Amino acid sequence: MGKIINLQIVFKVLSRNLFILAAALLACVGIALYYAENTMPFMLTAAISLSIGSLFFLLTRKQDEDVTIRRKDAYLIVTLSWLFMSIIGSLPYLFSGAIPNVIDAAFESVSGFTTTGASILTDIEILPKSILFWRSLTHWIGGIGIIVLVIIIMPTLQIGGYQLFTLESSLQEKIQPKIKAVGARLLLIYIILTVAEVIFLLAGNMNLFESVCHSFGTVATGGFSPKNTSIIAYSPYIQYVITIFMFLAGTNFVIHYYLFKREFKKVKENEELRFYIIVVFTIVAIVTASLYFTMQKPLEESFRDAFFQVVSIITCTGFASADYMLWPAFAWTIIFFSMFLGGSTGSTAGGIKMVRHLIMLKNIKRNFRQLCSPNAILPIRLNKKVISDETNRSVLTFIAVYFLVFLVGSLSLVLLGIDGETASSSVATCMAGIGPGIGTVGPVSNFAHLPDLGKIILSFLMLVGRLEIYTIIVLFSGSFWSR
Repeated sequence: MGKIINLQIVFKVLSRNLFILAAALLACVGIALYYAENTMPFMLTAAISLSIGSLFFLLTRKQDEDVTIRRKDAYLIVTLSWLFMSIIGSLPYLFSGAIPNVIDAAFESVSGFTTTGASILTDIEILPKSILFWRSLTHWIGGIGIIVLVIIIMPTLQIGGYQLFTLESSLQEKIQPKIKAVGARLLLIYIILTVAEVIFLLAGNMNLFESVCHSFGTVATGGFSPKNTSIIAYSPYIQYVITIFMFLAGTNFVIHYYLFKREFKKVKENEELRFYIIVVFTIVAIVTASLYFTMQKPLEESFRDAFFQVVSIITCTGFASADYMLWPAFAWTIIFFSMFLGGSTGSTAGGIKMVRHLIMLKNIKRNFRQLCSPNAILPIRLNKKVISDETNRSVLTFIAVYFLVFLVGSLSLVLLGIDGETASSSVATCMAGIGPGIGTVGPVSNFAHLPDLGKIILSFLMLVGRLEIYTIIVLFSGSFWSR
């Protein structure tokens, strides 16, 4: 077994993650003290996280610092990290009595760390402030974890087309010898975006607590709000601020990194960024027109509602500024299909991702051109660089597998007695890490009414979708555990 998986390196990384989780829980103790609330749920959970982390640390104290993480090790580390965080993260809900049901608490925790934003809570505002803060903080932790995962870890595993980073720039070559330096800069960018949004929200008269919670949910593209009505009751200014930051959070963090390094030429040449902007604003224009001409809404309100909701869905954030189920069927049908788009690769957004859709369209274009010129050699290029056939197949296979998992998940929920509209949108929104769906899990509804087995299936799909499908599914293959 030791030859198949290096358990020492797995435990070593897990111990560090659990220590970070314990520190986050202790931060919530400070929030509980400030609001004169019960600190024990966080103290107990922090103690459990520290204890398990310390055990793992002791098991690996003789581990060499320069050990290379192999591909199989990385798969297991990534999956177990999110699993451990989700399980331990559910304990404050249970210990405080905020969510007494184990499956519901686990669902809320998985939804938080995977930055999904789907919730089983029917009345959010009655919960203690410290619990609401923890709920939003799980987003923020999961968001930076995803950034590190997709920019540093995934490209080295060469799955799902993540070696595209090596095509976009020399960034991957720079990352290998300077992981800590690049990781620190990514964290700094993440913090700057969070703090900037807090300041802008405060300027719009949102209080500090709600500003921080909403910023956590925005920058992580999570969607948990401390308000029952999400963003609906806030001013147009607040809605525009959150929309802009959702868009920035859905942008490839490599772009933010280039801006940080003032490498503007690489930003300008990035095809995915152009495609992302074109897709978002094209759909915004279509939905705006639909609302303006069919609902007779004022033009500004039509644009604002469309802009907010389209960006929220495409970036997989899941905040709501309106109940889009009350929109014309044409408009909310577009919202449903937008759930499959996803933000940019290397962002906190979920979904299939823009670059994969772009490559798929390039394949379609090439096939049509090939019909006209059968003997022509027509390579597919991204950012002026040729994509290898292996990478191209990997991207197309990922899209196919994504929809296959979606179909199996939807069928599973239908077999549990859930109507097709709710089942399909629940799976779509949980796989993409969005939050609200359509049907009975729309933007002003929740997932509390679904059967427990349905919640378990959706929790698993949240993890599968968030960790790019292969990362988890490969663990169930016999070849993974063979030498």
